[in-house]
Amino acid sequence: MRRFLRSAAGFTCLVALTCAGCSSGSDSDTNSNTDNAADSGSDAASETPSQQAVSSASPSANTASTTEFAPYVSATDASGNDSAGSPATYNLAFVISDGTTCTPKWNGTTAIGDSAVKSRIAKLTAPGGSVRVSFGGASGKELAEVCDSASALAKAYGAALDAAGSTQADFDVEGDTLTDSASVELRSKAIALLQKERTDLSVTFTLPVMPIGLDDDSVALLDSANNNSVQVSTVNIMTMNYSSEYAGDMGQYALASAAATHDQLADIFGLSEAGAWQGMALTSMIGVNDVDNETFSLADAAEVRAFAEKKGLRGFRCGRRSGTRSARKELPLLMTRRPIAVGFLRMQGLLGRRFRDE
Repeated sequence: MRRFLRSAAGFTCLVALTCAGCSSGSDSDTNSNTDNAADSGSDAASETPSQQAVSSASPSANTASTTEFAPYVSATDASGNDSAGSPATYNLAFVISDGTTCTPKWNGTTAIGDSAVKSRIAKLTAPGGSVRVSFGGASGKELAEVCDSASALAKAYGAALDAAGSTQADFDVEGDTLTDSASVELRSKAIALLQKERTDLSVTFTLPVMPIGLDDDSVALLDSANNNSVQVSTVNIMTMNYSSEYAGDMGQYALASAAATHDQLADIFGLSEAGAWQGMALTSMIGVNDVDNETFSLADAAEVRAFAEKKGLRGFRCGRRSGTRSARKELPLLMTRRPIAVGFLRMQGLLGRRFRDE
C-alpha cells in the first residue's frame, strides 16, 4: 500500500472565482470545467482574467480550527482583487510547454523566470503567504506530452517550482491529455523522481468526475501514480460541467460524485474510509456552469461545504466560469442571476463569510 497522504494538515476549502482550467464528463455537449485563470491558448498573452479564485481552509479533525484563503491567480497579470480575503496561499496558473519543446512557460508564452512574474510573486508572498504551481489545465500542451524522458520532465517541473519558490504542485490533467497513456506514465515517473529529490513536495491531481465517479482514464492515472510510488497529497475532483443530462440539484450531484470517488480512492490506494475522505478535495463551479442547464448556487456551496466538514475532506474548491476568452461573454449573464452573482466583490464577500462563519 502506498502512502497517500503526507500529513493531516487539514483540508483546504478553495472558493475559486476564476478558474483552474478543468473539464468534466465526456459528452459532446460537455465543455471544460473551468476556463483557465491564465488561458494557455494563443491569445493568452494579450488577454487578462477578469475574476480570481478565492479559497478558505477548514481543518480536519486532527487540527485546530482555522480559515485560510488561497486564490487562483494569473502568474502574469495582476488583479485588483488579488489580496481580497487576505490569502495565505496563491495558486499560480498555469505552467505548460511552449507547444513544441520541453520548456516550461506560464500559459505557454511567458518564461518561468520572467522578471515581472518574479516581482508579482514577491508582492503576493510579501505578507507571509506562499504559492502553489498549477501545471496543465484545459488548454495548450502539458509538459508530459512533449518532454521525451522522465528526467527531462522532472527537470522542467522542478524548474517551474524553483522559479516560483514553491514546494506545492497541482497537476490538472483533462481532455486529450488524460487519455494519453504514454504521457500519463511519463508524468508519474517524473513526479516520483522529483519527490525523491524534494521530500517536502506536495502533489495534488485535479481530475474530471461524474456523479458515478472517476472515469477509467482518471483511475488509470491514479493507478499509474500509485504504481510509480508517487506520494499523492490530494485528489481534487471537478464536480461541474457534467453534461446536458444533469439539470438537477448540483449540490447533490457533487455529493454523489464524492461518494463514488471515495470508494475508488479507497480501492486504488488501500485507504481506510476516513483516509479516503481526507485525501479528497471537491471543485464546484459557482453560478452557471459551462453547461448552461447546470447552476451551482450559494445554497449548494453551503451543502457541499457542510458535507466536506462532516466527512473530513481535505478541500472544497469552487470555480467560477470566467477565464480570459469567455469572461467578457459570460459575465453579463452571470451578473443577472441572483443570488448566485451580484458583482464580483459581493460574491467574494458572501462566500468568504459563508465559509468562515457557518
